[in-house]
Amino acid sequence: MDSEDDMHDANDLESLEDDFYSGGTPMGSEDGDADYDFVDNESEDSEDITSHRQQVRECKKQNYTILSIADIRYRQDEDISRVSTVLSISRVAACVLLRHYKWSVSKVHDEWFADEENVRKAVGLLDKPVEVPNSRELTCGICFESCPRNDMSAAACGHPFCSTCWRGYIGTSISDGPGCLTLRCPDPSCGAAVGEDMIFMLATNDDKEKYSRYLLRSYIEDNRKTKWCPAPGCEFAVEFVMGSGSFDVTCNCSYSFCWNCTEEAHRPVDCVTVAKWILKNSAESENMNWLCLGAWSEHGERTGGFYACNRYEAAKQEGASRQKALADLHSMQTEKLEKLSDRQSQPESQLKFIIEAWMQIVECRRVLKWTYAYGYYLPEHEHAKRQFFEYLQGEAEAGLERLHQCAEKELQVYLEAEAPMKDFNDFRTKLAGLTSVTRNYFENLVRALETGLKDVGPSKNQATCSKSSSLKNTVGSKGGKNGKAKMAVTSSRSSARSLDDGNLWFCEHCTYANPRSTNTCQMCEQHR
Repeated sequence: MDSEDDMHDANDLESLEDDFYSGGTPMGSEDGDADYDFVDNESEDSEDITSHRQQVRECKKQNYTILSIADIRYRQDEDISRVSTVLSISRVAACVLLRHYKWSVSKVHDEWFADEENVRKAVGLLDKPVEVPNSRELTCGICFESCPRNDMSAAACGHPFCSTCWRGYIGTSISDGPGCLTLRCPDPSCGAAVGEDMIFMLATNDDKEKYSRYLLRSYIEDNRKTKWCPAPGCEFAVEFVMGSGSFDVTCNCSYSFCWNCTEEAHRPVDCVTVAKWILKNSAESENMNWLCLGAWSEHGERTGGFYACNRYEAAKQEGASRQKALADLHSMQTEKLEKLSDRQSQPESQLKFIIEAWMQIVECRRVLKWTYAYGYYLPEHEHAKRQFFEYLQGEAEAGLERLHQCAEKELQVYLEAEAPMKDFNDFRTKLAGLTSVTRNYFENLVRALETGLKDVGPSKNQATCSKSSSLKNTVGSKGGKNGKAKMAVTSSRSSARSLDDGNLWFCEHCTYANPRSTNTCQMCEQHR
């Protein structure tokens, strides 16, 4: 993605009572289907809590593992040892086998026990090594010079070559790339494998280092379950469990990407749409004028002119906003949190709600940026979906700006205070509540878009851009096993009232805002 892809622009904060999201604060599962509902009945708190706890449990089932270089090297070494022990062969031979079978231990075992002779032939492992002739001098098979025997070396096949020629042969192969990992004897008629023992015995130090790097990287690149993090300079890899939900992965370097296509994380947009969007943005002719293909009559000064549409410039601005939010998050973690702790006489452990808010802002900026790509490819004839999508997008923008305003400008008052302020706990309640409401809204927005807004009918009256309309009028619910919606949530108005009435308690473990009617944190499941 372009470096511009990510900036920040906060509008005036409005009261939570001011039709915050105009409908629901969804909490739901990560199962990817469209089973959602928006309920305005405050009496269903118990169902909400049950639903949210289920969501938390699902989120905890992370479907990937981050691997460091040390982790990779340990796993690689363990696999080599396992194959060497089970097949009663040397570690060098085990390494040759594993490289050939893409580092699949089970595949090596299956093939070896099915037809050992054929496997040996395929990978160049001789059953019995051939001894080099015991002569005082031998002729090198490459330069044809006579050399002392102790200056000659051979693979298991016994074909002797002088050290100089071996070093040149190995060096050229390593310079050519990872193909050096399947190196064979220099004799054109021989297919004997050249193992890593000979590489480390004969190659230069630089070539040994390159070979080791290729060997380590092959463990990740040859395995279909693992990939390197695509962030520049990152050396972490990811092991992913296929068929287990979202492809979104967050590396230990903090970069989030799609494991499927390795582009930046792009929920709710699918990989095909992302590819088209990136191609469109990279075309010089279309970078000059971002036309949205909308009706000509809908364009003019308010959209940035007839030949440019600011709807899609907004996507680039959101990308820049996210980069700015990331910088602000880093600043908060490295310097401002300590300053705030001193000014307000609060331990840093009690200020996690601020970091959580900024992390949510970063994530929401990412989602919002991709909603522009989603809207670009919505079919022109589906007017109801387009109207509803633009309504949801607008509400998401407004809610995010409220959170951003609170986390940035309102926080500044407490950062600059000369002494602890009495209303700091009120600020904590407000920011934590805004974070929770915004998180829930964006999670539901992502699920709705991923299912193609399929519950929105073709008639225009099923979609509306009016703030007075509840989301439940436009998004239908689907029954579960007992005919009930899988996800039920209270309206955002009731959430706002809870904030104002002080009907919340904050978890000391994760600072999540919970209803006072519960004794267990809905986020981390810690008891009060």
